[in-house]
Amino acid sequence: MEFSFSEDQNELRRAARRFLEVASSEARVRSAMETERGYDPATWAQLSEELAWTALTIPEEYGGLGLSYLDLHPLMEEIGRALLCAPFLSTVGLGANALMIGGSEAQKELYLPGIAAGETRATLAFAETNGRMDAAGVEASYVRNGAGYLLSGAKSYVLDGHTADLLIVAARSERSAGTGPHGVSLFLVPKDADGLKRKWLPTMDQTRRMASVELLEVTVPDDALLGDEGKGWWLCERTLDLARIALAAEQVGAAEMCLEMSVEYAKVRKQFGRPIGSFQAIKHKCADMLTLVESARSAAFYASALATQGGESLEEAASSAKAYCSDAFFHCASEMIQIHGGIGFTWEHPAHLYFKRAKATENLFGGPAFHRERVAAQMGL
Repeated sequence: MEFSFSEDQNELRRAARRFLEVASSEARVRSAMETERGYDPATWAQLSEELAWTALTIPEEYGGLGLSYLDLHPLMEEIGRALLCAPFLSTVGLGANALMIGGSEAQKELYLPGIAAGETRATLAFAETNGRMDAAGVEASYVRNGAGYLLSGAKSYVLDGHTADLLIVAARSERSAGTGPHGVSLFLVPKDADGLKRKWLPTMDQTRRMASVELLEVTVPDDALLGDEGKGWWLCERTLDLARIALAAEQVGAAEMCLEMSVEYAKVRKQFGRPIGSFQAIKHKCADMLTLVESARSAAFYASALATQGGESLEEAASSAKAYCSDAFFHCASEMIQIHGGIGFTWEHPAHLYFKRAKATENLFGGPAFHRERVAAQMGL
């Protein structure tokens, strides 16, 4: 395996950076943060319709570009650097992947072209107020209801759930016993379904939106079932692993931006008549940040390559990348604030935006401790 990006992938990175320097400038990010929607529709239209980012990994027969997960990696790094406010991770990392892995041909033909064109935003509603990342956390229920299913319960921490056009909801059969994976199914629920209530859930990271979702006896037809009935948790886990890999790449890009901002500031900020970057303590902080960024990039790259090539160790690679990249990003964001001193704590400086994104993504799709336990289990410990 060659741990380097191709020229086409590097060109995608350069093009993405040029676009995001304008479309996701600090001023644009702060403006999007102030809206309940959490993103700018014009920017979303540009990145989906003109740049075809939402079509990147979708097969050509469904209106996509048919590229690999490794091609997505440099784009996710640039999205992380720019703190892009958009339902991209939810739509591409969660919604599209779930459909591509478990969808029937009819479901793929119905939804994937819209996702590729940016017309359909999708997400996965799996977590609940208990905060659990395993199958035992699924408490929402479903029962057969004539020619369909009746869904009841509530979901929380749903990524971009208040603006998604399509929600993929995990629910447990009322007939299933226990709290294990057996009996969990996934259902396609459109935004206008009767009984579906959605509400924006304010969180620490205002650059990324979460929502709470209520299922008040929502009725969906038979063809809303995604994959096999009672076997949806495997599909949910596989989808989450792919989203974790994309998120790890995003964290790498954001951590690298923290490093670059810190180094630049250390060169111009003076104390005792000399740049603070000339002091050993600051040098060592920056050197440690560089080591973390490059190590995190290797972990995320390996996971993206496995997602492209396939392999039984995808779960281990996804959890390893998510745990390490979460730690690396949070450390770099914390050190950036320390290096900037007093100004780094102010609302006017972007350092706090990266710090809050780092803390929020640390726990998104499972925190480092959860993923280290998962890796240990894969090792037989």
